[in-house]
Amino acid sequence: MTDMTNAADMADKTYVSENFWHDAVNKATTDLFTFGYKHIIQPNFVFNLPPDEAHESMLKFCEVTKKVPPLMWACRTMLNYSDPILETEVMGVQFANPFGLSAGLDKNCDMPVLLDNAGFGFETVGSTTSRPCQGNPKPWFHRLPEYDSMMVHVGLANMGSDKVIDRAEQAWRSAREMQMSVSIARTNDDKVGDLDEGIEDYCISMRRAAGRTAMVEVNISCPNTTAGEPFTASPENLDKLFTELDKVERPQPTLVKMPLNKPWGEMRELLDVLAAHNVQGVSLANLQKDRNGLDIPRDWEGGLSGGPCTRASEALVAQVRRAYGSRFAIAGIGGVFTAEQAYSRIRAGADLVMFISLLMYRGPQQITVLKRGLAELLRRDGFAHVSDAVGVDVE
Repeated sequence: MTDMTNAADMADKTYVSENFWHDAVNKATTDLFTFGYKHIIQPNFVFNLPPDEAHESMLKFCEVTKKVPPLMWACRTMLNYSDPILETEVMGVQFANPFGLSAGLDKNCDMPVLLDNAGFGFETVGSTTSRPCQGNPKPWFHRLPEYDSMMVHVGLANMGSDKVIDRAEQAWRSAREMQMSVSIARTNDDKVGDLDEGIEDYCISMRRAAGRTAMVEVNISCPNTTAGEPFTASPENLDKLFTELDKVERPQPTLVKMPLNKPWGEMRELLDVLAAHNVQGVSLANLQKDRNGLDIPRDWEGGLSGGPCTRASEALVAQVRRAYGSRFAIAGIGGVFTAEQAYSRIRAGADLVMFISLLMYRGPQQITVLKRGLAELLRRDGFAHVSDAVGVDVE
């Protein structure tokens, strides 16, 4: 899907919010699915399985259902809420709404058809690496329902950026409305070498991704790899990386996925480097590393998703928006479960909002709940478009 085609489709489309009967069916179906997920699907088909097994089952479900057109039609017709107030343009890319799936769940690009029909504004697949990567030893996930969180220790498992980007391009070209982004990272395997090897690893994937998705995200902050985070360790390392990435010609905008737990002084040094390079946005932020105050077994490795990220992520979004103004588009990630939380993240400075844990703990229909709720909040406060609310609390 080209941006031009996407914009033309938006101009001709009809909206659920403007059709009384369609709106009523959409709301009733969403409420029914929310009840069913909480009381039937989650306890009997998700949480009854170990989290790694549940993750694999979900991907298989997506693989099967995307081949059943009547099911996708039903999903699109009954669950996909659309409203012109949610449409936005960020970094020159047109979005039907600002909500997207964050990198880390759909590593091999298995989910776009289902997410597109469910009404996501965009999806970020990956993170993917120049070489196929098996990731860390399992288990990769531990549930922490008392915190609306998952402990994540996957280690960038994926089939390799050549195959993942092929899939992402095909998904983008055939999507109805959803934009596609691919997240690239450094391979986590026994072939990891020095800093220059890591830079070339990124460059290989960037060359593969050039022009083949709506956006590309550079993940420099994965906390679960043998090589660590050398490109967040110093501004000099980061500058070396993007000096080389700048040489890769690419038409689509680039975001950089940043760590959550850097002191502001160090974070600002990294952002100053990015501001001098071909970078249009930042994804804020990666997994929470701080376990203080949380009752978590010591032998559980990884970073925390979901609830433990909420306050820190929103605070970081506001700090970056306040310090850099419009220099960076901001994709806010972490701990968004309600329309109110999404709205707060947008008012703090996020142009786009991404999530994963929400799907696990509340169900896939929550994309509809978020969109409907956000539209109501925007109208309540007198905004004509979602972009008008971006950063209003930090100006």
